[in-house]
Formats: sequence, C-alpha cells, structure tokens
Amino acid sequence: MKSKIMLVLAVLIMAGCASQPDYRQADKGGFGYNESKLSDTQYRVHFKAKGTDKGKAMDYAMLRAAELTLLEGYDWFVVTDRETLVDKETVQTTPTAGFSQRYARVTDCGVLTCRTSYHPTSQFETGVFVGGSQKSEIESILSIELGKGPRPTSATSFDAREVRENLQPKVEE
Repeated sequence: MKSKIMLVLAVLIMAGCASQPDYRQADKGGFGYNESKLSDTQYRVHFKAKGTDKGKAMDYAMLRAAELTLLEGYDWFVVTDRETLVDKETVQTTPTAGFSQRYARVTDCGVLTCRTSYHPTSQFETGVFVGGSQKSEIESILSIELGKGPRPTSATSFDAREVRENLQPKVEE
C-alpha cells in the first residue's frame, strides 16, 4: 500500500515539474521567444504562444526586446515594425447524425425516345470525428533597433529597463 502511495506522489511531482512557463526560450520552433540578429543594432524578435491573447503575446515580445537590449549593452530600443499572426484550427467536437434527401435519376428508353425522371430518396448519415479541440497559436514579431544615451521621443521608442520592470512575469512566493 505504501509503495502505491509513493508511486502516485512521484507521478504527481513529475507532472508538476513538467509544466513550462509561458515566457521561455522557444525550443526548435516551439512556443516561447527567439530572435534573429539583422545587424549590429537591429534584431527581429518573435514570441509564439498558445491561445489568442494578442496582448500577452505582444507584451512577451516587448519583454524579450527589452532583455535583449540590456544584454547587448544598450539603453533603449525602437520598434521599427510589428506584426501579429493568429493561426486558428477548429476541429469538429461532437458526433453528428441525420437524414439527407437526394434525387435519383432514372432514364427509361423506348423505341423512339428516352424519358428521364427524378425520384426523391432519403439517406441516413452519421459522422464521428476524432480530435475534438480548438487549437490556436499566436505569434508576435517585432523588428527593433537598439540605442544608447538619450532615448528618442517617438511613440515607438522604449526604455529597456522600464519595459523589463513592467512586463516581467511576477514570481509568486
């Protein structure tokens, strides 16, 4: 009995450790962030998430842009381009059943002519669909340019420290 309880506890602990946070580095095109260096001061930042929360995806892309700016030794960044992609796939979730009506064509030919007539027929149809879920992915893509010193006054420039402080996930104690 004790060994069964220990086994159940071990499985629960491992399951808890297996869950991953939303904000993380993407692994092989998976969910999370990644970036591409375009030049010494220009990057493209991607954040891909499950669901359709555009705000959350954009916040995490901005957070990664701020972290990257600070890692590279810069103070601020300017967003030069932004794009949000939503990929949504809906799969039938319930079995279906019903009747449909079709028409059968009958052609009778005699010695001189042929006559075609249509007769209604009923058909019973069923469908069972495997799956049953709605899958959605959202990706936020930012093109940024890094800078030092006084920050430009444009609406698309951001102080990297401020962005990081405001958007980093809060750690619960």
